Amino acid sequence: MVTFIEQIETLANRSKVAERQALTEEATKTAVILPFIQALGFDVFNLDEVLPEFIADIGTKKGEKVDFAIKIDGQIAMLVEAKPINCKLGDTQFSQLFRYFHVTEARLAILTNGKEAWFFSDTDEPNKMDKKPFFTFDFQNHDKMQVQELSRFQKSCFAIDSIIEAASNLKYTRAAAAYLKKQLDDPDDDFVRLVGRQIHEGSITKSVSEQLKPAIQAALDEIIRDRIQDKLSITFRGDSSPAPSKVEPEIEEDASGIETTEEELEGFMIVRAIGARLAPIDRITMRDAKSYCAILMDDNNRRPVCRLYFNSPTTKHLGIFDASKVETRVRIDRPSDIYKHAEAIEAAMQAYLTA
Repeated sequence: MVTFIEQIETLANRSKVAERQALTEEATKTAVILPFIQALGFDVFNLDEVLPEFIADIGTKKGEKVDFAIKIDGQIAMLVEAKPINCKLGDTQFSQLFRYFHVTEARLAILTNGKEAWFFSDTDEPNKMDKKPFFTFDFQNHDKMQVQELSRFQKSCFAIDSIIEAASNLKYTRAAAAYLKKQLDDPDDDFVRLVGRQIHEGSITKSVSEQLKPAIQAALDEIIRDRIQDKLSITFRGDSSPAPSKVEPEIEEDASGIETTEEELEGFMIVRAIGARLAPIDRITMRDAKSYCAILMDDNNRRPVCRLYFNSPTTKHLGIFDASKVETRVRIDRPSDIYKHAEAIEAAMQAYLTA
């Protein structure tokens, strides 16, 4: 029996083909959107489950139609608005679906172009569709956790209360993550004062705030490093081996005086943490040299992930490779800045995993 993950991977291939060949909304529906609804466990040929061109009259506007109304036990559970795959999802399509939402009993709405699916609910105000999706799914680029989240919408396990609860949690988690990421990059005055009141006696004046800001930013970086180290230690250790006091690769030294520095080790751990989503971390290896420290896939110098140029006492650079293995160097201030280039590092790794 085909698993849900296998069905989604088939959809990913359909989406890639459709992006090249589907020129209309109808072609997109046939190639991707109907198979997507079917993958969720609904019978697209049964009008009691999937009702195409569902009429949703809005005030004086008559004959307004939603592309699909998905029904469970005779009640409309979800609305699906389809767009051509070459159409970028945005405000216009959102406004259209927003109008449909409040005239039905549905509490879920999906806006999709066959490349992405945006999931909306009414967590902010009952029977009024939220302005932002609580979950987005990329048919062509997703991980197992996202597929697991998508599985909530299958007919066999559809539970609207738990979905709405999860939607609310996801919304607040996403907002909190965005806020904390901003503070990691550049703590604002309010955040500095909030932390400052816990660590400084007396008023938080402008001069005190300016003094505390770099210390708070450094503390945030340290927390992230410690969390990564803890997670990598658990991964290296496994369930049965005793925990080492410190997890680090072997430091290479030879007669030429090559020595791996603490910052290079930190950079290596960060690259491993970025790559852990795509491959076992033991496939991500390090080779140090005089001029740079190379991070490789499978200890193969023909599979460079990135390079760390940390030997200069004044500047640091990160070498990033494109699909043709052409290197571009970008300046960074500290090893933690490697996270800003996680997408490029993942892309380099992905090329070797699909080769």
